Amino acid sequence: MPNPDPPDGRRRPRTESGRGRVAHEFLAADHPGTAVDLCELDHRNPFELLVATILSAQCTDERVNQTTPEVFRRWPDADALAESDPTELEEVIHATGFFRQKAKSLQGMAVRLLDEHDGEVPHALKDLVALPGVGRKTANVIRSVALDEPGLPVDTHVGRLAIRLGLTEETDPVKVEMALNPMVPTDERGVFGLRLILHGRRVCTARRAACGDCSLAWFCPSFGTADLPSSPHKKQKSS
Repeated sequence: MPNPDPPDGRRRPRTESGRGRVAHEFLAADHPGTAVDLCELDHRNPFELLVATILSAQCTDERVNQTTPEVFRRWPDADALAESDPTELEEVIHATGFFRQKAKSLQGMAVRLLDEHDGEVPHALKDLVALPGVGRKTANVIRSVALDEPGLPVDTHVGRLAIRLGLTEETDPVKVEMALNPMVPTDERGVFGLRLILHGRRVCTARRAACGDCSLAWFCPSFGTADLPSSPHKKQKSS
């Protein structure tokens, strides 16, 4: 099936980096706003976003947002969370799934913040990924959304779209991140990743690509393809 005609005055990009730049441009029109605007996890500060991202593993943002108000009320900072009763914490976060492991991660994260960072969320990627429950994707979300630092989060949505859009053939999340980073300005890496995530959730889903509703259809090499790649690194750690 041929791609739709390009918008007036546009030519289809022929390279990976060219497709990345055009995808960034058109997704910005579809999903305007800053990284804070685009993040669907409710939070008021870096610590709250850190807690929310840990809870979001294998859980919808909607469910996390239903759970975190009570978490933030009872344990508003690292000091309170580090001293929380594990059973009480498990009960409050139970609905997010994997609640026992998440409770351990939350308490361990809070203790590490107190011991090594004076209770504050660190900016450096190496320090963030050293926190319990925090992987590279989570660290990049926190850096780009809450800390005004560059960071391109790669989850299964980003990995899937990167392949479908012909941005890279890599499937390892870190290699995908390294491939996408040069395609956009450093300070826009976070919003690019977040926009890809939103596009993957709402338009180009794992089960079905809504090509007729896609603003990128005119240059997407996967347009109209029945057998699309879904989640190339679903089994790898990307949070």
